[in-house]
Amino acid sequence: MNCGGLLKHGRRNRIAMLSKLFALVGQYFILMGKVFSRPEKFSIYRRRVVYEMEALGFNSIGLTAIISVFIGAVITLQMSINLESPFIPKYIIGYATRETMILEFSSTVVALILAGKVGSNIASEIGTMRITEQIDALEIMGVNSASYLILPKIVATVLFFPFLTILSILIGIAGGWLIALFTGIMIPDDYITGLLYDFRVYSIVYSLIKTCFFAFIITSVSAFYGYYAKGNSLEVGKASTRAVVASSIVIMIFNLILTQILLT
Repeated sequence: MNCGGLLKHGRRNRIAMLSKLFALVGQYFILMGKVFSRPEKFSIYRRRVVYEMEALGFNSIGLTAIISVFIGAVITLQMSINLESPFIPKYIIGYATRETMILEFSSTVVALILAGKVGSNIASEIGTMRITEQIDALEIMGVNSASYLILPKIVATVLFFPFLTILSILIGIAGGWLIALFTGIMIPDDYITGLLYDFRVYSIVYSLIKTCFFAFIITSVSAFYGYYAKGNSLEVGKASTRAVVASSIVIMIFNLILTQILLT
């Protein structure tokens, strides 16, 4: 094949990929339209939201806490080891740990971790319902299956994930204080001074806003891939993998967009 043929072949591939991407995005928005239209009785949603909070939120507390305490400790330890200049006060370590946990780790990194845990759970659950024809049965009974299955999950995660973010911030900061206390790398009072230095409440607000967006992305994207799963149980596993990858990519894109909008 000559150079001209290769260029044409590459152009056709790019066009096909873009067409597939736009079709996927359009299908996603059509599903979201179904999710937020014609809801069922409020009492039904209330029970399901509480159930989803436990399944998707409470069950993620342990993982969030373990990761946060070690990350806070590692940030403090690395900052202390690399901060050797006598002209830089030690309390900057506490300040850097606080800012890292609030601005980026407890919102974005925890969201990426939860995309793997919660996202795969949602995609596999709804995907299994699709291939076992449970969703078809709901449609036959006149139930808006998209709204009934997906909306409570979205509401539950958007309400509960900010709590996980606050918990991650507190535990991460506590992890930094504990490593300072038990290793002697710095005076714990200096660490606390850094925590209080130049604190801005808006940083917390910024982190929580990002968390709400990320919660919606994780839930809706994962539910989308599960809802349109086809074939057998093997395809459900593939749908779960695609859901995690897609959620992670969209989270990073929106992290950039939200940071540009909210911090500039």
